[in-house]
Amino acid sequence: MVTVRCLISIVVQNGWTLYQLDVNNAFLYGDLVEDVYMTLPPGYFSKNETQVCKLVKSLYGLKQAPRKWNEKLTWALLEIGFIQSKCDYSLYVKSVDDIFIAVLVYVDDIVLTGNNFNEVEKLKDHLKSKFMIKDLGVLKYFLGIEILPTDFGLCLSQRKYCLELLHEFGLLGAKPMNTPIEQKVSIAFESSSKDPLLDNITEYQKLVGKLIYLTLTRPDISYDVHCLSQYMHAPLLSHFKLAFRVLRYLKLYPGKGIGIFKGNSPLVLSAWSDANWAKCAATRKSVTEFYVFLGGSLVSWKSKKQTTVAKSSAEAEYRAMTAMACEIMWLHNLLQELNVRPAIPINMLFR
Repeated sequence: MVTVRCLISIVVQNGWTLYQLDVNNAFLYGDLVEDVYMTLPPGYFSKNETQVCKLVKSLYGLKQAPRKWNEKLTWALLEIGFIQSKCDYSLYVKSVDDIFIAVLVYVDDIVLTGNNFNEVEKLKDHLKSKFMIKDLGVLKYFLGIEILPTDFGLCLSQRKYCLELLHEFGLLGAKPMNTPIEQKVSIAFESSSKDPLLDNITEYQKLVGKLIYLTLTRPDISYDVHCLSQYMHAPLLSHFKLAFRVLRYLKLYPGKGIGIFKGNSPLVLSAWSDANWAKCAATRKSVTEFYVFLGGSLVSWKSKKQTTVAKSSAEAEYRAMTAMACEIMWLHNLLQELNVRPAIPINMLFR
């Protein structure tokens, strides 16, 4: 998703258009190398016969099907001059003279853009000659994320997904909250008579899993979801109540998302990092947080517990800076493949 946000930011800055394609029955295009046999379905032969058929193409349900489809699509793009990114294998780039085309693939959903409309149409025709393609026009909805045009650029929102989540857990009519979790709240990690373990943890795991997916466009709940996801295998009743409080916070602004803004300034990478020393009461580990902006638009963020115990607040801050620097280096290489040479003034925030 960081790659998707970076590409959208570049598109907005350059005034390009994003297009979306969908491949019909994508897993049926793969060519099988291994010998795979399948029993015939009922009605072809009698039960006493033992004939089988040898598969030439992949089918849905085969272990090889996803990999073979990816090989087929990659070959179709490479033969017309595209180069597969080394930073993100789902990204394909073609840069010849003044022509630049970028293709992002997620299984059978394809997003493409470029600075030359005729070349984009040629790419569509090439893919249609290889596969059964459904042209969905300008990108509006991708992986449950709405791409909404605004006066300032584009907005990435999961409003529909958020409302469905509230409806699933019966909170569409609940009173909204101004904050996802109360400030300085103490999250219990041991059960007691007043705070027992949940009998059915499946509902809690389902809720937190959907909240994790919602953080793709809601960085304001990333820390709260980080706290709740630590108790997936042994959640307490209080954890379930906190998860419901996050839902009531989402009820306040279900359409809130990330803005990708236009701007005349160059695409500059800026980053802020912070560390909360010994935040986890159970393990005394610190929590790393960082935010990375590209040209004023938020493209990457993280809230995660550190792997080792920091002996001082300074050590925790340096570990947070290290995690952020790794993200910056990866983003810098990715943007170079997208024909962007970003400057990197790194702004550090300590608390």
